[in-house]
Amino acid sequence: MPDQPGSTAPPHPPAPSPSRHTARAAAVAACLDTAVVLAFAGLGRGFHSLENPVLGVLATAWPFLVGLAVAWAAFRVWRRPDAPWPTGIAVWIGSYALGMALRAAMGGATPVPFLLVAFGFLGALFLGWRAIALVAQRVLARDRSAGARAQR
Repeated sequence: MPDQPGSTAPPHPPAPSPSRHTARAAAVAACLDTAVVLAFAGLGRGFHSLENPVLGVLATAWPFLVGLAVAWAAFRVWRRPDAPWPTGIAVWIGSYALGMALRAAMGGATPVPFLLVAFGFLGALFLGWRAIALVAQRVLARDRSAGARAQR
């Protein structure tokens, strides 16, 4: 039994190292951010007729995915991937601005309603999932703290 004196096995599994936790958080954040862009493209494409929905979504999403990747690199998002400020704002503005610039440069339409909907949708989702994560982290920290005080 690990809890008995003289036992060499730890009583509980070791907590993940900070670097491992950060890498995991960055991977989850990258997946969620990519899902935001794909949801934006997919929902937008749903309002138009298309022959191949997958290619249509990718054709709409690619400029914003490039913008997302550039924002991640330029602002080193992996350091604080789930922070609404400044990370979420940087991801939102970077993805939107570069995505729209690439879309326009490649001959894609950028009517004002599309600009406004894209800005709002991307902002709501990039910041929204980060805000939910922040609240969840605070609730979990409070619960852990209360549990630790109760054990004393």
